[in-house]
Amino acid sequence: MNSLLKFRRPLSPSLTSLSLQRLSTTLHYVFEEKKEGTSFIHPTAIVHPNAVIGQGVSVGPLCTIGPSAKLGNGCQMHPSSHIFGNTKLGSHCVLMTGAVVGDDLSGRTVIGCNNIIGHHAVVGIKCQDMKYKLGDECFLDIGDNNEIREFTSIHRSSKSCDRTVIGDNNLIMGSCHIAHDCKIGNNNIFANSSLLAGHVIVEDYVHTGGPTVVHQFCHIGSFSFIGGGSVVSQDVPKYMMVSGDRAELRGLNFEGLRRCGFQVTEIKSLRTAYRKIFMPSNTNSMGFDERLSEVEHNEDLGSVPAVCSMLRSIRDSFTENRRGICKFRQWSSS
Repeated sequence: MNSLLKFRRPLSPSLTSLSLQRLSTTLHYVFEEKKEGTSFIHPTAIVHPNAVIGQGVSVGPLCTIGPSAKLGNGCQMHPSSHIFGNTKLGSHCVLMTGAVVGDDLSGRTVIGCNNIIGHHAVVGIKCQDMKYKLGDECFLDIGDNNEIREFTSIHRSSKSCDRTVIGDNNLIMGSCHIAHDCKIGNNNIFANSSLLAGHVIVEDYVHTGGPTVVHQFCHIGSFSFIGGGSVVSQDVPKYMMVSGDRAELRGLNFEGLRRCGFQVTEIKSLRTAYRKIFMPSNTNSMGFDERLSEVEHNEDLGSVPAVCSMLRSIRDSFTENRRGICKFRQWSSS
C-alpha cells in the first residue's frame, strides 16, 4: 500500500487549470441551452460555416454539423450527436447523445418539428438494399411530434422515385428498424425491437408488441395489433389482432378500438361481420369469397362505415402485388 501511496502527487497547476476550464465550459453549456432566443455552440463542436442554424439552437460538446444541414429554431444537440448531408430539422427537435441524422449521399433527409431522436439512433442513412446504386438520390421524410428511441435505425429510400415516409405522433421504441421505402402513418406505437423490412406500409393507430418482424411488402391496417414475438408474412387487415409464427388472425383488436373511441354499436357490427367471414357456423356451406360478398351485401352491416372500411381492407389485400391476409383458423362458432 505504501508503495502505491508514494506515487500519489498533487495535480500540477496547469492540469488543475485545464480541469477547471472544462468544468466551467460544461456548466456554461448547460446554462446557455436554457436561454430562449439565443443559440449556443460548444467550442468543441464542429459546425460548417455553410450550415443554417436557427435561433435558440443548442449544440453540445463534440457534435458535428455538415455544410448542407439546416436546423430550425430551438433545436438541441446533446454531446456527440451528428448531422450530415442534405438534412433539414424543423423547430424544437432534440438529438440525444450519439444520435446520427443524415448521410453524405444524393437526396435528402427532412424531419419535422418537435421530434426526439434517441441515444445512438441512426436516422436517414443509406439503405440496406442491393438495388440501390451509389449516386442515386434517396429520401426520408419524417413528420412532427415523433419519439424515436435509442439504437433505432431508419433508412432512406432505395431509389429516387420512392421515399421512406413516417407521419406524425409515432412512438418508435428502442432498437427498432424501419427499412427503405416504408410508409408509416400517424399515432403508431412500435414496441422494442420491432423490425420492418423494405416497402412495408403501416397505416394509423397500429400497435406492435416487441420483438416483431414484418416481411417486406406487407400492409398493416389501421387500429390493428401485432402480438409480441410475431412474424408477419402477410397483410393484417384493419381492426384485427394477429400473433404467432407465422402470424394468424386472433380476432378483433377490441381494446384498441375502445381506447380510440369507437362506439359500442360499431364494435358490435365489426364483431358480427368478423364472425360471418372468419368463424362461419357451417364451413362447408360457402367459400371465403362468398362469405365476404354476403357481408358486403348485408343491409345492416353494409351501412356501417367501420365495417365497410374493414371489408375494403380485406379485399385490397388480394389485389395484384399484395400478399393476401394472414392465415386464420376456420372453426365452428356454435
